[in-house]
Amino acid sequence: MEEMEEELKCPVCGSFYREPIILPCSHSLCLACARNILVQTPDSESPQSRRASGLSDYDYLDLDKMSLYSEADSGYGSYGGFASAPTTPCQKSPNGVRVFPPTMPAPHQPHHHSSGALLPPPAARNQCLTCPQCHRSLLLDERGLRGFAKNRVLEGVIERYQQSKAAALRCQLCEKSPKEATVMCEQCDVFYCEPCRLRCHPPRGPLAKHRLLPPAQGRVSRRLSPRKISTCTDHELENHSMYCVQCKMPVCYQCLEEGKHSSHEVKALGAMWKLHKSQLSQALNGLSDRAKEAKEFLVQLRNMVQQIQVQLSADKESNDKENSVEFEACLVAQCDALIDALNRRKVQLLSRVNKEHEHKLKVVRDQISHCTVKLRQTTGLMEYCLEVIKENDPSGFLQISDALIRRVHLTEDQWGKGTLTPRMTTDFDLNLDSAPLLQSIHQLDFVQMKVPSLVPAPPMLQMEECCTQNNSATLSWKQPPMSMVQAEGYILELDDGNGGQFREVFVGKETMCTVDGLHFNSTYNARVKAFNKAGVSHYSKTLILQTSEVAWFAFDPGSAHSDIIFSNDNLTVTCNSYDDRVVLGKTGFSKGVHYWELTIDRYDNHPDPAFGVARVEVMKDVMLGKDDKAWAMYVDNNRSWFMHNNSHTNRTEGGITKGATVGVLLDFTRRTLTFSINEEQQGPVAFEGMEGLLFPAVSLNRNVQVTLHTGLPIPGFYSSRASIAS
Repeated sequence: MEEMEEELKCPVCGSFYREPIILPCSHSLCLACARNILVQTPDSESPQSRRASGLSDYDYLDLDKMSLYSEADSGYGSYGGFASAPTTPCQKSPNGVRVFPPTMPAPHQPHHHSSGALLPPPAARNQCLTCPQCHRSLLLDERGLRGFAKNRVLEGVIERYQQSKAAALRCQLCEKSPKEATVMCEQCDVFYCEPCRLRCHPPRGPLAKHRLLPPAQGRVSRRLSPRKISTCTDHELENHSMYCVQCKMPVCYQCLEEGKHSSHEVKALGAMWKLHKSQLSQALNGLSDRAKEAKEFLVQLRNMVQQIQVQLSADKESNDKENSVEFEACLVAQCDALIDALNRRKVQLLSRVNKEHEHKLKVVRDQISHCTVKLRQTTGLMEYCLEVIKENDPSGFLQISDALIRRVHLTEDQWGKGTLTPRMTTDFDLNLDSAPLLQSIHQLDFVQMKVPSLVPAPPMLQMEECCTQNNSATLSWKQPPMSMVQAEGYILELDDGNGGQFREVFVGKETMCTVDGLHFNSTYNARVKAFNKAGVSHYSKTLILQTSEVAWFAFDPGSAHSDIIFSNDNLTVTCNSYDDRVVLGKTGFSKGVHYWELTIDRYDNHPDPAFGVARVEVMKDVMLGKDDKAWAMYVDNNRSWFMHNNSHTNRTEGGITKGATVGVLLDFTRRTLTFSINEEQQGPVAFEGMEGLLFPAVSLNRNVQVTLHTGLPIPGFYSSRASIAS
């Protein structure tokens, strides 16, 4: 409670408040101190004369504040326009607040006109009080200081504080040198020492029912005893019973009947008491958090002071010469280490040169051996053919001549495919790239060691602003309050959604980032760290993010062919061309199981639209499935086909009409693509081995209009088939 003491002292006298009163500005003053700083004002400045001149009390209050703050010294020293402006210099209270001493009434002097005639005495004067804390000027009415409410709560707090600081409680019945009290009677409200209790408060008769408490508990009981109910400042015989909402003050019943509060909104005193207590408690919770952060920050600063002092002491204890010798020895050792590393690298490079030499010899020797064998085979074949030519048996010759001719041509071709070109040169084409090392040696210099305290503190993730939508995640963070070290940027990291390693997804100065293209129905871990020239902070707390289980998406105007026409928030598409045009969905998939449907809103002249998936670089001006970037089912009013890379497969009976529904099911767990029409599977599994980033896709012409439906559960036909397969 010692930290509270300054709150309990008057800004004028610097002592504990005595009979404190509450000023309209909500500050408090001792009643005696308020009397001492009263200033007299002419009657012409009274509230009545102000109203007569068309200005309200608040207008004059603002003018008065302007005159106070127009002073050059401290904003508190002159009452511009007041006939009785104080001429004595202002003083400082023990609390440092500048106040004026009480003004002494000037002796009465007759006033003379220029013609020499006597004038009547000056008008009567009113009293003005200026708050020494906020410098707000207040004109007192005919009640004077009695018009200000007494601050009974402040009196009670001061009393409890002084009691807590008091010495041990003493017996109230000892006549000489009171002994320390051992009990307090709750009914008698008296502290007793043990001898006085036995003598004056025996545990028998009517006193046996009294409750005796330990002294400390008795002191608390006194504190909690009900206090005198405060009375109205306007009607001293009336207790406060209601609360004026407009004036923000307690009022009595008579104020409501005949006073200035008669037309104001009022509420029950007890209800407003509980409401304001609740509001104060809530405000204190936030302030408590700031105080806790400030304490932790002070601990951090004190640790910094200790580190600096320890370093300073170590520097003073060490000898400068020893430091220089030690530094030079360290420098020599570091340079020698660099030279040793260079020598080791030289040995490694020489070894590579020897290996290159040996490799060249081996390649040339192998080529010599290969050519020698090949030449021996070729020579043998030539000699054999010459002997065959010498034979005079036509039929026998023709039986083997075709084969020999082919062998000769084949052998000749084998010699012509680089066989007679050396596989190696005698030159060594290795060139040592020493430029980077020489540049590093030239740039070798001393650098100032990083000071750990200059590294920024770990950022704080703002949980209330972090969220996921579909397969995107938005994260927001900030620097801790009262952080002394400024961050130059931040690094945001996410794992792979499967408990794998973290990877950087954002580096920059912003404190908010949205990450797109995440996997659906996956759990990601996110963390962020700050950095500046001194280094990188520790990571923030890890935040767990869950992406949507199913995908909600629309068609993408940005990547579609220019002939595509969009409507219904990009969920409905058609085309203004008779040729097929492709449009993609806005969301791509690479993991999980996804299902969407397309209803046929318009179907004229039996066209054959195509439905499926495609990569982002798919051709947009041909039917879906014509290239190797799309996998599709195209369908007319009677039958359907699957198509990929212009290959048509699996003709299946059953087509579409207006109102039909086409379903597309992409299953990355089984790596399959399946189609349905009107909730019945259309043909077998259309495609297998599906992988990579794939987007929903449609191709159509002007005779077709479709509407996309997303966020759908897996259809029953697929679930039942999957359970049978498992």
